[in-house]
Amino acid sequence: MIKVVIIGSGNVAQNLIQSFVNSKDIDLIQVFSRQKDAVSHLIDTTKITSDLANLVRADLYILAISDNAIALVSSQLPFENRLVVHTAGSVSMELLDKKNKRGVFYPLQTFSKKRMVDFSEITICIETEHDSDFKLLEKSAHILSDKVQKISEVQRKALHVSAVFVNNFVNHLYQIGHEICLENKLSFDILKPLILETANKVMTLSPKEAQTGPAIRNDTKTIERHLHFLTDDNQNTIYKTLTQSIQHNGKKL
Repeated sequence: MIKVVIIGSGNVAQNLIQSFVNSKDIDLIQVFSRQKDAVSHLIDTTKITSDLANLVRADLYILAISDNAIALVSSQLPFENRLVVHTAGSVSMELLDKKNKRGVFYPLQTFSKKRMVDFSEITICIETEHDSDFKLLEKSAHILSDKVQKISEVQRKALHVSAVFVNNFVNHLYQIGHEICLENKLSFDILKPLILETANKVMTLSPKEAQTGPAIRNDTKTIERHLHFLTDDNQNTIYKTLTQSIQHNGKKL
């Protein structure tokens, strides 16, 4: 059984904690959280510490913390020559303190504390500094998911940027649509079947094949009417930018 310590209490950390606690092949022996109450609903409180100096020996330490904190926290770990990995998509493995063996354990998914994910449906991207550590990290990832992929740092950064476009930016567009609905006394629920169909289409079609709407049709009159309707400058600018991008087939403007 692989002994694991998770350092962190945010969205990714809490999802990992729940999945590891439910695993028969992972022994989650400790969780570090500056506020014990943040994770006390997920794991026995005797396994929670708020002091890095009290970290116990494990096979694998997973830093599920903010990108900006990785370098500092890894430098404060009170041990050497153990396998320490972070879960960030765009942070170099080299930001981890070199006193320990370094790696990346990047589950490609959006995480929230109020909605636990099924890791078996997630691709976990892994990377290690030394080949000798790869098998342990790969085995740990496979306990959660059959979709485990070895990728380079450049590939991981490309995936993370792509994920920002298809997830974070798309969700922000949902928020804009939500605001427009509320302003006009409409329920956002009316749009949910459209959202689901759009997502489902790219499961079988390429995004280019699935593209519809006035921009791809070059329906200039409809575009003009939409721009006239949008009195919010930010919404108007985003509409123009995305319309031009679609019309240029994603090429640089």
